Amino acid sequence: MTLSQRLRDIDWIDVWLWIFRILIIVGVVIGIVRKLFFGAGTAYGVDDWLDFFISGLSQGGLYALIALGYTMVYGVLFMINFAHGEFFMSGGMAATYLVASTLAATGFMNEQPIIYLVLVMVFSVLTSMSVSLLTERIAYRPLRRAPRLVPLITAIGASFFWQYIFRGFFGSAVKAFPVPTILEGRVNVLGLDFLKVRLMVIIVSIVALIALYLFVQKTKTGKSIRAVAEDKDVAALMGIDVDRAIATTFAVGAMMAGIAAVLGGIGSIPGAALGGFFLGVIEAVGPPLILEGLGAPGAHQLKDVTAFLLLVLVLIFRPQGIIGERLAEKKA
Repeated sequence: MTLSQRLRDIDWIDVWLWIFRILIIVGVVIGIVRKLFFGAGTAYGVDDWLDFFISGLSQGGLYALIALGYTMVYGVLFMINFAHGEFFMSGGMAATYLVASTLAATGFMNEQPIIYLVLVMVFSVLTSMSVSLLTERIAYRPLRRAPRLVPLITAIGASFFWQYIFRGFFGSAVKAFPVPTILEGRVNVLGLDFLKVRLMVIIVSIVALIALYLFVQKTKTGKSIRAVAEDKDVAALMGIDVDRAIATTFAVGAMMAGIAAVLGGIGSIPGAALGGFFLGVIEAVGPPLILEGLGAPGAHQLKDVTAFLLLVLVLIFRPQGIIGERLAEKKA
């Protein structure tokens, strides 16, 4: 075989991808080495790095809860639900304006902080679930058999619709979520100092994720959702109400988004949860560890750069996801 034939047989896209991979890895390694061994950027102590890590876990818990809604809907309908962010937004805005602000103004927030948090979270969850179910029933269900591009465009339209609806109700001004005094300050757990709010976010996120995993894996409804995700037609022949299973999927995904909305003031559920926590930690640790090491100015303001860098790395090295969806032979 001649040299020209060998050059024609080379997949140059793979070559450029490998070059890109190597450049990213080299850049990350240089940043870490310069930061840890040559003291580039601001000097941080052990407590600072722990604080970065805990902050990342807290933020990652929110990402994980939101990601679950995306991955559940995609697993059942193979559709990216662009309106899921609005489900998250609807619960947070409605709970803040209609419940949290009212209870804070009356003094109930600090008199009964636990009841206050429960009421706000329940209202947020119910609002997100209502918006989700309404969207599924009116916008998505009539398009169940349509080409995949049609519900995708519909999801974008639903996203804009709910954005302007809630902007019309509550305005576009920034409003802080009222936090009870019981969650102010820090608490020491196992020798580590946590901000009380961050600790609550981490605990509630983990509990919600475990509860969702058990619901999907162990309950009859969860098994129905998994069956519909595997094959809708066969599931219907086995007596499963497909429409009800899909509506339940939207409701559960929106419930997770509603919880995340209060805490925050793609086929694999464990993968989505792990990916959310991983992204949060990388966003918190990446700027001081990598970007400062590379000499980037204003590294902490560039945390989105680390998030997109992580996304690119996952797409290049593991496009099926961190854990990867377990596909049946027919789906694969």
